[in-house]
Amino acid sequence: MSPRDMPQPPTDETPARAPLLGKPSSLPPIWLLTLLTGAGPFTMQILIPVLPAVAGHFTVPYASAQMTLTVYLIGIALGQLIYGPLSDRFGRRPLLLAGLGVYLLASIAAALAPTIGLLVVARAIQAAGACAGMVMTRAMIRDVFPRDQAASKIGFVMMGMTVAPMMAPLVGAELQSLFGWRSTMLACVAFGVLLPALVLRYLGETLREPQPLPGLAGIGGAYAALFRQHAFRCYSVVTACSSGVFFAFMAGAPKVLVEGLGHTPRAYAIAFMSTSISFALGSYLAGKLSVRLGVRRMLHTGLVVTTLATGISLLTLATLPLSLVLFFAPIMLVGLGNGISQPNSMAAAISVQPKLAGTASGVVGATQMAFGALMTMLTGVLETGTGFGTALVMAACAVGAHFGLAMVDRKPART
Repeated sequence: MSPRDMPQPPTDETPARAPLLGKPSSLPPIWLLTLLTGAGPFTMQILIPVLPAVAGHFTVPYASAQMTLTVYLIGIALGQLIYGPLSDRFGRRPLLLAGLGVYLLASIAAALAPTIGLLVVARAIQAAGACAGMVMTRAMIRDVFPRDQAASKIGFVMMGMTVAPMMAPLVGAELQSLFGWRSTMLACVAFGVLLPALVLRYLGETLREPQPLPGLAGIGGAYAALFRQHAFRCYSVVTACSSGVFFAFMAGAPKVLVEGLGHTPRAYAIAFMSTSISFALGSYLAGKLSVRLGVRRMLHTGLVVTTLATGISLLTLATLPLSLVLFFAPIMLVGLGNGISQPNSMAAAISVQPKLAGTASGVVGATQMAFGALMTMLTGVLETGTGFGTALVMAACAVGAHFGLAMVDRKPART
C-alpha cells in the first residue's frame, strides 16, 4: 500500500468513539498506564548505580559494564519502531502483552547471565520488551481522547512515571548492598510477572479502526505518511531535543558529582530525585492546564522555562566556581520546564495522524531515545567534571527544541 493510500486523518479534536477491536472496555486506568510507562525508565535506571559492581563481578573495564546502558537505549529506540505500526494493525493490547512477555524472559536471562556479553545482549532485548508499555500507553490515550485532553492525560501519566526513575537508583543501590547486583534484575523479573497480570485484568483494547499494514511495505508506507506531514517532523524535533536536555544531564551529572565535587554515587541518586520531583510538578501542571490553555501555549511555556534555565546554568558555570547548589538549582527549573513541554509535544506529534497513533508514538519514542543516546555520548566527551560540558549540551538541545516549534507554522518549501 502506498503512502497516499493511507487514510486521511480527522481533525485534532476528533472525539473518541467506542473501540471496535476486542472486548469493549471502559477508559484505560491512568494508574496502570503509569506503571506500564514507568517500566522502561525504571529498568534502565536500576542498574546504573551498580555498574561498578557489575564490572568488578565480571572483571571487565567500567566502559564494558556501561554498554548495558548504551544498548538499552538502542533497544528502546528500535523496539518502538516495530510496536507502533504493528499495534495500528493488530491492536494495542496484544502487542503490549507480547512486549511484556519479551521483557520477562529477558529479565530472567539478565539475572542469570554468566558473562558480561550475555548481560549486554539480555539488556538490549529487555529494553525492546519494556518499550512496549511506553508506546502503547501514548497510543491508547490518543485512541480515546482528543489532542488537548490527550496532552492532559499524558501529563498525569508522566507525573506518576517520574517516580520510577526517581526511585530506581536508590532501589538498585540498596538491593546491591543487601543481595548483590543480580537482585536488581530479579526485581525486574517480579515487575515482568506483575504487569501482564494487571493488563489482563484491567486493560481492554482501545483501537477503533485497525489499519491495513501488510508487511514491510505497509510499515514503510505508514512511516512515509507520517514524515510527509510537516507538523509531525517539527513536533518530533521538539520532543527529541527537549528529551536530549534530560539525557545530557543524566550522562554528565554522575561525573560532576563524583569527580568534580567528590560525592558518592548515592548522592547522585538523591540529587536525581530532586530533579524528578520538579519534572513531576511540571507534568502535573501540564495535566491540569493543557485542556484549558491548549497544547501550543503550554509547549511554548515549558520550552521558555527550560531554555532560560539552561542559559543560566551555562552562564554561572562559566563564571563561578562549581558547587552542588550552582549545578543543581538551574537543573530543577529544567525539570519543571521539561515536565510541562514533554506531554504536550508528544500529544501534538501523535495527533497529526490520529489513525496512525501507534506508529506515530513509536517513531517519536524511537527518535527520543536515538537522539538521547547521541547526547549521552556527546556529553561524555565534553564533560570534564566541571559541569560546563553538560550545561553546553543541555542549552544546545533547548535551542533546538525552540527551533522545531518555530518551524511548525512555517510552510515547507515546495519542490
